[in-house]
Amino acid sequence: MAESWQFWALLSAAFAALTAIFAKLGIAGINSDFATFIRTLVIIAALCLFLTISGQWQKTSEISAKSWFFLILSGLATGASWIAYFRALKLGDASRVAPVDKLSIIMVAIFGVIFLGEKLSAINWLGVVMIGAGVILITLKI
Repeated sequence: MAESWQFWALLSAAFAALTAIFAKLGIAGINSDFATFIRTLVIIAALCLFLTISGQWQKTSEISAKSWFFLILSGLATGASWIAYFRALKLGDASRVAPVDKLSIIMVAIFGVIFLGEKLSAINWLGVVMIGAGVILITLKI
């Protein structure tokens, strides 16, 4: 099971759900950007501990320039995403913010096709459309 991408993706989704709930509770009375900073420090500490325990540290000199470039871009995009996400949580309901944040699923599908040459079938595109429709339905305040 630990070698299954589906297992790790579901685990990621569960932790992402908890992130929204814990963050919404944690940002009460604190600036959302400072809350993002605290969260980042916790992540860095946890990753350092995990890498140490699992013996997975690598020499930075062994990482290619291309990998460095895209990992830096990914880090910048992650930081921007977290800042925007925490500000949205500060202003809105977690049950509405999180689904809108998951519009990234639709964007990843489109970007994957455009930039990575991935192929999606008609049924896959139907799923993408349904996710978009689901987000709209969840965010309606009726």
